[in-house]
Amino acid sequence: MPENRSRHDGRTITLGVEIVPAATSHPAPDPIVWFAGGPGDDAVSEIQLALNGSLNRDRDVIFMSQRGTYSADPALTCLNIDQFNADSLGLVYGAPSTGRLHVEATRACRDQLAGHGADLSAYNSTESAADYADLREALCLEQWNVFGISYGTDLALLYMRLHPEGIRSVGIDGVLPPSLAGGAVTWKAAREGFDGLFDACAQQTACNDRYPDLEATFERLVSELEARPVTTTVTVPGHPDPVKVVLDGGVLVNWLLAATHLAAGVPRSIDELAHGNPQRIAEQWAGGKLSPQAFGRLAHGLAYGVFCSEWTPYESEEEIFEAGRRAFPSFPDSVVANAPALAWLHADCRAWDVPAAPRSVRDVTHSDIPSLVLSGGFDAQTAPSNGPYAARTLSRSIELTVPYVAHVVFADSPCAQSITRSFFDDPSAPNTECLAGLQPPEFEIA
Repeated sequence: MPENRSRHDGRTITLGVEIVPAATSHPAPDPIVWFAGGPGDDAVSEIQLALNGSLNRDRDVIFMSQRGTYSADPALTCLNIDQFNADSLGLVYGAPSTGRLHVEATRACRDQLAGHGADLSAYNSTESAADYADLREALCLEQWNVFGISYGTDLALLYMRLHPEGIRSVGIDGVLPPSLAGGAVTWKAAREGFDGLFDACAQQTACNDRYPDLEATFERLVSELEARPVTTTVTVPGHPDPVKVVLDGGVLVNWLLAATHLAAGVPRSIDELAHGNPQRIAEQWAGGKLSPQAFGRLAHGLAYGVFCSEWTPYESEEEIFEAGRRAFPSFPDSVVANAPALAWLHADCRAWDVPAAPRSVRDVTHSDIPSLVLSGGFDAQTAPSNGPYAARTLSRSIELTVPYVAHVVFADSPCAQSITRSFFDDPSAPNTECLAGLQPPEFEIA
């Protein structure tokens, strides 16, 4: 592919493509193309997720590494950022000194990638959408279906708008509309996802009796830890030495963002922390930062290309702060200043220094392509309400929220997997009967 389509004399880049054949001997002629999350995840890393849900039951499934990801050339990964994330376990998350180190790591990554000749302004959703349009033509496919997860839903909605030709149907799961993408919507997502989990505990007699008013306990702990961070040490598999972990209010919010995937243990973990035992939360937080999958996997060059050209130019730091204050009025200012999972984003983008994308990248997608719009009731990363928002301008859409499931329901819900497969079989009438039998998790009672 051309690295930058606006420069006719620019260099080319290489994107890896893998086609997983259908499990049946008589596959449907229109395959599914998978749009990975992130931004910055490689579709290759998500192949097993697709196969676990039998997405290739009746159709070939196509995986292409988005530009900059680790199986593309060049790969815009930065181990120094991954190492900083691991080292920051021992730092106060929301401290200005941590923010300065964060931005220094981002700037070093930028200098490294630019020094190797990468045109950092060319790593964005618009170029990626054009890559997929070119791929369909290169494969001589008259039609295909699109399935995007997380950031891949942002990309899919843009792709539908810019390159609608040849799209039979679209499934999006864990919805992040381009018109909303940024820090403010992550605060709304955290509120909705946390509330879904807290409400499920409150409605389960054993959980409510053992952990009454879990929401109030969590919000109190955020404020207390932000004022007086707790330091502990934990043992992480693969690391022989004890790991120092500092838990402050920002860490607790970001821990719960991911812990909704392990919902059954969340009330117990919060209760243990409230009674002076931070070990379970610290172990989970450290495990994510020190996992082998946390190193060399994310394409920071693509992530910041999207963040800094499409998101931050059209959303101020004040808007993020105000969204955090609306969602969590009791949180300290130092917590709401940093959107969940997007700490120090505007400062990072000032260091990244790429031009803003045209404002049209934020346009709402209007389309009559048959679409399945999936959300999870425990999704604290992309708000469950984003699904209905996106569906309102997709005239032939079916919008569903799968209860008791966190971000990307296809990954964790056999029901969502069944619905998705049936949608691609018949986009006008997927089988949704399984939703009626879903039950909340049985929360751990210490």
